[in-house]
Amino acid sequence: MAQFVDYLNSLVWSKALIYLCLVVGLYFSLRMRFFQVRHIKDMVKLLLGGQDSERGVTSFQAFAMAVAGRVGTGNIAGVATAIAMGGPGAVFWMWAIAFLGAGSAFVESVLAQVYKEERDGQYRGGPAYYIEKGLGMKWYGVVFAVSTAVACGLLLPGVQAYNIGESINNAFGINPAITGAGIVVLLGLIIFGGVKRIGKAAELIVPFMAIGYILVSLIIIVVNIKALPGVIALIFKNAFGLDAAFGGLLGSAISWGVKRGVYSNEAGQGTGPMAAAAAEVSHPAKQGLVQAFSVYVDTLFVCSATAFMILITGKYNVHKAAGGFYVENLPGVQYGPAFTQKAVETLSPSLGAGFVAIALFFFAFTTLMAYYYYSETSLAYLVNDEKLRKKLINVLRVILLASAFYGTIKTASFAWALGDLGVGIMAWLNIIAILILQKPAYAVLKDYEEQKAQGLDPVFDPDKLGIKNADIWHDIKKKYKK
Repeated sequence: MAQFVDYLNSLVWSKALIYLCLVVGLYFSLRMRFFQVRHIKDMVKLLLGGQDSERGVTSFQAFAMAVAGRVGTGNIAGVATAIAMGGPGAVFWMWAIAFLGAGSAFVESVLAQVYKEERDGQYRGGPAYYIEKGLGMKWYGVVFAVSTAVACGLLLPGVQAYNIGESINNAFGINPAITGAGIVVLLGLIIFGGVKRIGKAAELIVPFMAIGYILVSLIIIVVNIKALPGVIALIFKNAFGLDAAFGGLLGSAISWGVKRGVYSNEAGQGTGPMAAAAAEVSHPAKQGLVQAFSVYVDTLFVCSATAFMILITGKYNVHKAAGGFYVENLPGVQYGPAFTQKAVETLSPSLGAGFVAIALFFFAFTTLMAYYYYSETSLAYLVNDEKLRKKLINVLRVILLASAFYGTIKTASFAWALGDLGVGIMAWLNIIAILILQKPAYAVLKDYEEQKAQGLDPVFDPDKLGIKNADIWHDIKKKYKK
């Protein structure tokens, strides 16, 4: 069974999916005239806009929830893997996919806002909802929702918790069972409070963890500032195969950079729009721009922080596909969190393990929060009976906490493989859906730009744009038209 699941994963997570994400992001960016450059000021301004409500969360809270899911252990281990297998040039291609992936993130987040609905007094939305309402294909939405609920609610939480338990045990000698109990208590206090408490927790934790991590990277860069121009030159030369020391790595640099960039920022994969739908805004384009910016935060800021720490200190190896190394600065050290640990140890020999453990704790813990929200949103879609839905959501909370505790003390590669398979299926289903359903997103962006040009604060009217099955916006429009 494990071999069969690995085989399926090799098909689902093939280069076809990686390059599909790249091509789709480029296509959307071209169709929308590189809005991610034209509207960069709006992205930042809208980040602090929107408002809280009984049904929704603020734009920033929705942004923080999405970043919580995007920023995870992959921002540490994934970046190190890209450098180890693709060379320093892989970093450039991670930047490229983040820039282009903002297009996919905008489209899916706008669609989530357009076709969202109210369930249990809260805004709900995402791929399952816009697949059913926009494409009229209920079965398609059900397949997506089931994949999400199983992968994010049952399988993947244990793997994230395992990373927390192992890193804290290695750094501080704390028994994983104690760490697991702590995770259960903290996570339980948050998720039993519902989406609004998740939003408030993300609002507090995400900026703290991202800013703290980036500050440490800036300190390391300043200490090694003389090496910075050389590192930047190395990234660009290696990205285009112009560095003789890394001959033959051009294909690997592109492949690993794109693959790890997509895996980290999740643009187009269908998770971010579930958080985007929860925001209380007057126009879907507003949250689309905010969510596009969250891709920048994940890759251009957090992943770059890891990359520069590793490269500027020289604490990395670059492997040859046929065996051996192009660069072996860390003999006997496996690629992964150890690269970042060694980089931080250049500041203080006793700091590296503790810093990486703390960073992994916050990155993985916020990902657990996001996993819960994604699985809850999917369950809310699958079950129409309100009383039954509330009971099953409580069951889901218990299952996720149990999975997290068990994963802290013992996880299985099989669970990770199954979770990856579920996420991969989500990605394929969502990318196909947003390609078919792209026109409403373009219409929404055009409407936003026209209202801005008239000096108005844009308010969305689905009837004006001929968009059907966006009934909740009739009530929202009245609120903002007063």
